[in-house]
Amino acid sequence: MYYISEKAHIGKNVKIGRFTTIEDDVHIGDNCVIGNNVVIHKGTIIGNNVRIDDNTVIGKKPMRAINSIFKDDGEFSPCKISDGCLIGACVIIYCGCVIGENTLVADLSTIRENVEIGSKTIVGRGVAIENFCKIGSNCKLETNAYITAYSELEDYVFIAPGVVTSNDNFAARSKERFKHFKGVTIKKGGRVGAQATILPGKVIYEDGFVAAGSVVTKDVNPRQIVAGNPARYLKDVPNDQLLENQER
Repeated sequence: MYYISEKAHIGKNVKIGRFTTIEDDVHIGDNCVIGNNVVIHKGTIIGNNVRIDDNTVIGKKPMRAINSIFKDDGEFSPCKISDGCLIGACVIIYCGCVIGENTLVADLSTIRENVEIGSKTIVGRGVAIENFCKIGSNCKLETNAYITAYSELEDYVFIAPGVVTSNDNFAARSKERFKHFKGVTIKKGGRVGAQATILPGKVIYEDGFVAAGSVVTKDVNPRQIVAGNPARYLKDVPNDQLLENQER
């Protein structure tokens, strides 16, 4: 009722659902639960105590349109999912991704190639993380957030539902755009409220806070709250809200 390559390595006490496909050179650790109709592509490495729910694809290779700005110069490294991760239903995680221990990737999320995610991070339902991103540990990315390519989020970053980030000030016109193509950077403890938009290349510094619905057109200073369109300084982050004053 399922297919497992003879070249795959399956650990002890692994449960595998119906119609699942496990390709060559896949390594699955001990005590894992693999749901129904899951596809795990060649070379993928899965740690111990990992749960992967129904209809999920792990290690997918990217497709490139003829006019894509991304060019594949060589083979991608295998996808690696560390111990204790929970991967929801209908998730797609591409090759070249590395996901740290005890991270949750919720239903319907997409994580593109060459993405690194730290430990104990929550990637919420329907979140999209584009290629060449780095996400830290203990982050929370909530429902339907969009993290654009070439972005970096450090540890303890909070992204509320519906946040949009961008990386192209030229909106796909003019060759000049390739010189300035850059995602967003959110430093340790930065927070972004619901439905906010962050424009290309902008930096939210440590403990910076973007209010809900704001449009960030310039960098956000450390420990400051910005609000509005365009976002402007509102007030300092209250002392009791600073990351250094939280129990972790």
